[in-house]
Amino acid sequence: MKTILITGATSGIGLAAAQQIAAGGDRLVLVGRNPDKLEHSAELVRAAGAGEVDTLECDFASQAAVRRLAKTVRADYDRLDVLANNAGGYFDVRTETEEGIEATFAVNHLGGFLLTELLLDLLTTSAPARILFTSSVMNYSGTMDFDDLGFRDGYSGEKAYNRSKLANILYTRALSRRLAGSGVTVNAFHPGAVATHIWDALPWYGKPLAEIAKLLFFISPERGGRTLTYLATAPEVAEISGCYFQHNRVRTPSRRALDDAVGRELCEISAELVGLPG
Repeated sequence: MKTILITGATSGIGLAAAQQIAAGGDRLVLVGRNPDKLEHSAELVRAAGAGEVDTLECDFASQAAVRRLAKTVRADYDRLDVLANNAGGYFDVRTETEEGIEATFAVNHLGGFLLTELLLDLLTTSAPARILFTSSVMNYSGTMDFDDLGFRDGYSGEKAYNRSKLANILYTRALSRRLAGSGVTVNAFHPGAVATHIWDALPWYGKPLAEIAKLLFFISPERGGRTLTYLATAPEVAEISGCYFQHNRVRTPSRRALDDAVGRELCEISAELVGLPG
């Protein structure tokens, strides 16, 4: 029985994927911020056939919370076969975390970066193992300015979100190179334009358009979750690493996402921001 940990697992594609993966009888570890939502999600995943279901609380805006989560996982589990970094957020108004970091970058990139780094030894001893990052097609519009990662100048929710999704792919590629030969693969993916609650954070003038788009163009969380499920379980991708997937196929990400020098610098700066050795 494999142990599969999914962050952002109380709604959207995280919950949908957990229910889909549950049919295989594996052990699911669901991570979310709200204990009531976690328990409800666990009931749904148990009903879908999971061998075991555990729940863990974590707010990915807090590095201290991420460290507590990693400590708990390391203490309570002797193996981790899949780490799916799916937690994310959208902040229309520029917000800073308790560490003084812009919240979109903190939640969508640094939280998963820190958790992954703290669990790497557990993942490598569990090999073959898989690490996943929920990115977005918005990586094509993302920029990376290391002098102003948090958009102190010219902030918009969209620009910050796009940057965080670009960071997901840059880190995926860099980490894949580090882990070459270890038996641990790392991939990022775009789940599709999914009708989830993340769009609720759009400014007032964008919400009517988002509601129309949800009805006409967006896919369901169940459909969006299939890519996460595929990358977490499909045998045909067991040895593929360092790639960006759309519609269960490897796609070429943005030109910026392919810049390995930028990826290395991002990893160095990210390590500094979370207090890890570079």
